[in-house]
Amino acid sequence: MSELLLIDDDQELCELLTSWLSQEGFQVHACHDGLSARKALADSAPAAVVLDVMLPDGSGLELLKQLRNDHPELPVLMLSARGEPLDRILGLELGADDYLAKPCDPRELTARLRAVLRRSHPAAVSSQLELGDLCFSPVRGVVSIDEQEFTLTVSESRLLEALLRQPGEPLDKQELAQIALGRKLTLYDRSLDMHVSNLRKKIGPHPDGRPRIVALRSRGYYYSI
Repeated sequence: MSELLLIDDDQELCELLTSWLSQEGFQVHACHDGLSARKALADSAPAAVVLDVMLPDGSGLELLKQLRNDHPELPVLMLSARGEPLDRILGLELGADDYLAKPCDPRELTARLRAVLRRSHPAAVSSQLELGDLCFSPVRGVVSIDEQEFTLTVSESRLLEALLRQPGEPLDKQELAQIALGRKLTLYDRSLDMHVSNLRKKIGPHPDGRPRIVALRSRGYYYSI
């Protein structure tokens, strides 16, 4: 049974989602503010976090920032009543693995959670990948370049693994979204592009200045060799 930490100030919604997710086999612990959420995270590590953008004692985005510093590998799904593109972009930039606007369909939330949890447990066959000066461990979610280590989020790890397994070969955006997000992209959905942008910032360019990850307009991405 996967343990979830649900952080949302809407207590009625928390009760509804807790009831639904419990029936789906999840063990849910709900917190209604940032302070109690930080305490819960210090006490035990959940399998995943569902985090609202708006909290009574501060921004959920600030809590996400702290989460990414303290628990870089922990899957995080953001919720927002506003569903504003800026919220979505900021959440993904700060390292959220996925994003849903409220009110959300509990079935959609369940599907997204199962997808992110599947991605957080890579198959045992995933061995260390090396290409040029870059060394990547999918199991640890850690990239090493010139003896410097960078910890990736779940989505970034799956994305980089897919690109490294087919260096120089373009991967279609929908195919990459299925691998990195566990779902297809919807219209105007820039989630995949944001994860690629975050990944590029972490791993930087090749030593000669060429980008490691190259975009093909309207098609997809590939890892340059």
